[in-house]
Amino acid sequence: MKETTPSAMPPCFERWCARFDDILKNPSQKKGFRHYLGGLLGESGRKNLTQMSNNAIGVVYHQLHHC
Repeated sequence: MKETTPSAMPPCFERWCARFDDILKNPSQKKGFRHYLGGLLGESGRKNLTQMSNNAIGVVYHQLHHC
């Protein structure tokens, strides 16, 4: 299992995510969006919230579920 975090993504990931910053209202939504997208793009075979939160560093299920 490979752990994911937005800081481990290539620089183009942050630039692409920044395009949506004006739509997302607060910093926790911006952070959650980046973790969720990083989980979808990660190498895990399963793409559900439980697995993505287990693979992400410093993220718990409820942070992804409520973003």
